[in-house]
Amino acid sequence: MASINPIELQKALKGADYPASRDDLASLAKNNGAGSDLVERISNAKTERFDGPDDVQKAVFG
Repeated sequence: MASINPIELQKALKGADYPASRDDLASLAKNNGAGSDLVERISNAKTERFDGPDDVQKAVFG
């Protein structure tokens, strides 16, 4: 599994409007050129709705 860092996550979520659904953020990350591993981690997060980037970071990096 490729290593993902917080800066990659920030770039992937550029332009996100919160609160946002898991699916919306995964789609945004894909459109922003994120790697498939990062998109998959967002898609598979246990949280269905994120109130901000900190929530996403916690879900992705555990």
